[in-house]
Amino acid sequence: MANLAFPLLWAIAAIAAYWYAQDREIPWPIALAALPAFLLEISFYFVLGTERLRVRLERLPPAGRAGILTAAAVVPYCVASLALGSFDWPSLGILAALAAAASFWFVVLSQSPLTDVFFLIAIAAVWLFKILPALYVDPHPRLPLAVLGQLMWFRTGMFAMVSVRRAPGVGFGFWPQAREWKIGALYFAGLLPVAAALGWALKFTEPHMRYQGWERITLLAAGTFFGTLWVLALGEEFFFRGLLQQWMTTLLKNEWAALVATAAVFGSVHLWYRTFPNWRFAALAAVAGVFYGMAFRQARSIRASMVTHALTVTTWRMFFS
Repeated sequence: MANLAFPLLWAIAAIAAYWYAQDREIPWPIALAALPAFLLEISFYFVLGTERLRVRLERLPPAGRAGILTAAAVVPYCVASLALGSFDWPSLGILAALAAAASFWFVVLSQSPLTDVFFLIAIAAVWLFKILPALYVDPHPRLPLAVLGQLMWFRTGMFAMVSVRRAPGVGFGFWPQAREWKIGALYFAGLLPVAAALGWALKFTEPHMRYQGWERITLLAAGTFFGTLWVLALGEEFFFRGLLQQWMTTLLKNEWAALVATAAVFGSVHLWYRTFPNWRFAALAAVAGVFYGMAFRQARSIRASMVTHALTVTTWRMFFS
């Protein structure tokens, strides 16, 4: 079964790409040219979340791990940009420099709380200031190639923390255990009426059907949930709950104070959503962050808060955005 993991992953990704290209009316030559780069990025991401594969990388010395992370960061860009005729040496240089800085951070610098915090700030700064999207040229208005850069940046940062820094107590992984599914779903059920009431009070949004047809809604909801669970929720819960909330607990010596403080930081990051300052969305994100934090606190694993997070985002995108 292990030998079939990558072919199965590629087959599922290719089917998803076929459906996406048809749904968004992306020309086939463009979709096929971009597909290999996305398959590569998905493969690297799969290694990150698969312990038996990640352990093989961790047998290398730290510098060797960091070197592989740096190389893996630039390969999808090269494959996509060369196939689509948008390769740019300066962009490659910036991408390689950023990836090397994240990958070698804990090789060059001594491990300390200050080093950890500045690493988190650096990862967030690149994301918030949208440095990576400027390096990618979209081949089609409905095919944002910058997604490759966003996936790479999350993956590289998490790999550096998990395999180089060896951050403890995160509960890292792609697939939640039964208990984590239950905890995540329960906190989502608690969040839903609170978020709905707050959204109504802030005059931010109201329920509506974004898509028509239950078959399409079901397919889109399933795709949105698992896409969010394994990418957005995994990345954000790793950095905010798995790292920052634990660090804040150590600093403040109070789990609840750390939970609220982390949720406030999480909310503030969402001020940049669509327009700045989007304080209504930031307030909703901060409240959601409290429930994500409680799920993490109870389960002692980001896999539970990932479930709460993914259910929240799916509900938002299907019925409120």
